[in-house]
Order: sequence, then C-alpha cells, then structure tokens
Amino acid sequence: MSIRDLINDENATIVDVRTPGEYMSGNVAGSINIPLNEVPSRVDEFKGLSRPIIVCCLSGGRSGQAAAFLSANGVDEVYNGGGWMEVNGALVQ
Repeated sequence: MSIRDLINDENATIVDVRTPGEYMSGNVAGSINIPLNEVPSRVDEFKGLSRPIIVCCLSGGRSGQAAAFLSANGVDEVYNGGGWMEVNGALVQ
C-alpha cells in the first residue's frame, strides 16, 4: 500500500509533530498536533489512535524521528508522511 493510499484510508489519523505555532500557520485539515518534544510522554495516546497513523512535519525529518520512536515503543502502523504540504497534496478531496 502506498503512502497516498494510507493517507486516504478512512481510518487514518494524521498527526503533525511541528510546534503549535508552526501548526497554526497551516496544517492538514483534520490533523492533530502533538509536538515532537511531547511524543515520548504521549505514547499511550498514540496507541489509542485510529490506524494507520501518518506523522508529518515541515520536511519529514521530525516526523521520521517520531515514527521511528513510536515504532520502537510498540506503536504499530505508524508511517512518516513527510512534509505536511505533501500529505495535504496527497489527500483526495
């Protein structure tokens, strides 16, 4: 399954790991904001989210860190969506 297919899965949760200020300046409609520095303390919250979980940020670096950390800590079906604008562009409107 491609990342585009995962992004458009009706059960997908899109999590933006940028800072709240960055998130407020533009984001994927329907996404939630969990800043990268809060990810370690919110693993249980991630475990309760609908799958697949697509994490995004500005360019894909922070979301890659978040996806790797979450996978290593028992959260399944977590994917790095890359930059939020790419994720937004992949959404079927």
